[in-house]
Amino acid sequence: MSATTGNAGRGSARTAAIFLSPMMAVLALVAVWPLARTIWFGFTDASLTAPGDYGLVGFANYLEAYDGAWYGILADPTWWRALANTLIFAAASVTLETVLGIAMALVLNANFPGRGWVRAAVLVPWAIPTVVSAKMWAWMLHDQFGIVNAGLMALGVIDRPVAWLADATTALPAVILVDVWKTTPFVALLMLAALQTVPRDCYEAARVDGIPAWKVFVFITLPLIRPALAVAVVFRLLDALRVFDLVYVMTGNAEATMTLSVHARQQLVQFQDMGYGSAASTLLFLVVGLVTILWLAVLRPDRSAAGGRHGGAGA
Repeated sequence: MSATTGNAGRGSARTAAIFLSPMMAVLALVAVWPLARTIWFGFTDASLTAPGDYGLVGFANYLEAYDGAWYGILADPTWWRALANTLIFAAASVTLETVLGIAMALVLNANFPGRGWVRAAVLVPWAIPTVVSAKMWAWMLHDQFGIVNAGLMALGVIDRPVAWLADATTALPAVILVDVWKTTPFVALLMLAALQTVPRDCYEAARVDGIPAWKVFVFITLPLIRPALAVAVVFRLLDALRVFDLVYVMTGNAEATMTLSVHARQQLVQFQDMGYGSAASTLLFLVVGLVTILWLAVLRPDRSAAGGRHGGAGA
């Protein structure tokens, strides 16, 4: 019986490999090869004007000591500022989008007149292309012509126009709020789909037992939608860590809002330093990978504990 099962398993694996091989070939062509070339150029002095004419410089683009001073990306304060901006942007935007997305999903999951129209309207910000929404909000936040300043001044919140995107203290929070406005519907959509799978019997039993609504959410709803919530957070975290278009359209290369992607683009395109820009892109890839691994490691104890409980129950 075991030999038959083993042969069937090997046959299934062989069949799966055959069907997956075309996709893996395409993936290697469009993802692995460009990534490998980017990593390779990070160890060269290639220029964008002559990408075929380069020499190997080792880790000089990353970090190098010369005449008692350090040079390279890891010695560049602009890169460290971009790293800090990226981490702040990712942490703040993903946290706000998760909280607001769950709250929005709970509202949309309730029964009320016109629920279908409200669900469709909520998705409008997410459906708008990022460049369009970024340009729209840049005009709305304009210090002289923006409707945001006009509205706040009419309400008496501010007494004079504020240059939201020109002031270093308000530029990054403004960009974060725009990202939250645009992407919260995506999280809400995933959470709404997860809420639809929660058995209604759980809520009926909780209502009969007189359990408060907040306890129902914490001890029933949240554990049941946790897998979907983890997926939503991972997706949004990956997007936030490599954000480019929203920040670049709204604030350009301003250091107050510069992210790792904007910094890499500046080195590669504006300064035409292909080696340095490729090294910056490689570091971006490593940062995204490291943060993703750390997040998955945070989720792993829950899975281990669950496996232990199931194993104990089976024993």
